[in-house]
Amino acid sequence: MPRVLIADDEDSMRTLVARAIAMDGHDTVTAEDGAEALEILTSEDGAFDLLLTDIQMPVMDGIALALAAARDFPDLTILLMTGFAAQRERASGLNAIVHDVITKPFSVADIRTAVADALAARKKG
Repeated sequence: MPRVLIADDEDSMRTLVARAIAMDGHDTVTAEDGAEALEILTSEDGAFDLLLTDIQMPVMDGIALALAAARDFPDLTILLMTGFAAQRERASGLNAIVHDVITKPFSVADIRTAVADALAARKKG
């Protein structure tokens, strides 16, 4: 069963995403910001198949988290989420380490498809 680490500072978004992808049998762990997510990744030695993170968060944003995660755990697949066009543009330079950027708001079907695509690409890689 794939393990997915979800980082988002909005409690309702974390809950929605965790529930949505748990429907596909994924084991989910959640974090309230990038720093907490990086602590979880480090304490579990990167034992996740996918990092799904919001870009705009306090303490450590999703881009800083993605850069640290890619450096420390190069086999980890990373998927970013954002509701801001400017944040999406910031992420465009990260194509080498980020699988995709999902624009909020999204439907449950959209996030499930994005996660399935990211996990499928991981298996091919």
